Amino acid sequence: MKKILMVLTSHDQLGDTGKKTGFWLEEFAAPYYALKDAGAAITVVSPAGGQPPLDPKSDEPDAQTDATRRFKADADAQRVLASTGKLSEVKADDFDAVFYPGGHGPLWDLAEDRDSIALIEAMAAAGKPVAAVCHAPGVLRKVKAADGSPLVKGKKVTGFTNTEEDAVGLTQVVPFLVEDMLKQNGGEYSKGADWQSYVVTDGKLVTGQNPASSEAGAEALLKLLA
Repeated sequence: MKKILMVLTSHDQLGDTGKKTGFWLEEFAAPYYALKDAGAAITVVSPAGGQPPLDPKSDEPDAQTDATRRFKADADAQRVLASTGKLSEVKADDFDAVFYPGGHGPLWDLAEDRDSIALIEAMAAAGKPVAAVCHAPGVLRKVKAADGSPLVKGKKVTGFTNTEEDAVGLTQVVPFLVEDMLKQNGGEYSKGADWQSYVVTDGKLVTGQNPASSEAGAEALLKLLA
């Protein structure tokens, strides 16, 4: 049985707008079930532990999918989410892969979190798969490869596009734009049509563009573990 770590944000403030953010429900639920149904043992953590903040927009009717509806009817999965472990207490050695769901929250906490950065660096150094979807490729911002260069340098990557950020009206709110950051760090960034599933795998790094890419991102991760 493969052991997969899922890392969620603990950040709930959308900049200085006074509005709430957090993780995006579809980006947790779809990968969670894709990995679980494939027989993986899943451990869920966050910087603060406990119940991570849910982006309220991801709980609105038009954001629901088969995976989110399944989650809402799944008491066991809800208990898992309500009692996440602490990111600082897990070790890369104990897992075969790591998956980062998005939502805007990770841009504030996980992108700067020393434990997250160290975890990804350790996973990459050990040749273990790292996957991130939508805004979660933002967690790679300060992650370095063994030679000290940005981990994404020279790698094919994707992530939430500038045009998608503009469409949700948060270009001036987020601390950085995922697309711009990946390019600035030397990533070979590409994208599909806005809001359509688009996933890129380069070596052991999997990145997905948006919420629609969540399940495909998990499936790409599973392929690397096959």
